Amino acid sequence: MQTQYTGLLGILHLALVIWAAVSILGAPVGTGTKVLWILLVLVFPIVGLILWFLFGPRKA
Repeated sequence: MQTQYTGLLGILHLALVIWAAVSILGAPVGTGTKVLWILLVLVFPIVGLILWFLFGPRKA
């Protein structure tokens, strides 16, 4: 049972990272800023996602 729960959390995390990357790429900011946000999300997965949700640029 524990393995299935971990697998579901992994899939959920992957979906959130993909969604964040698509949102970052569509944000109205410069290329350098987009690269930094994507690196932050990939290098620090949980913290990067939380920071993106709280402080990331929003679409106009």
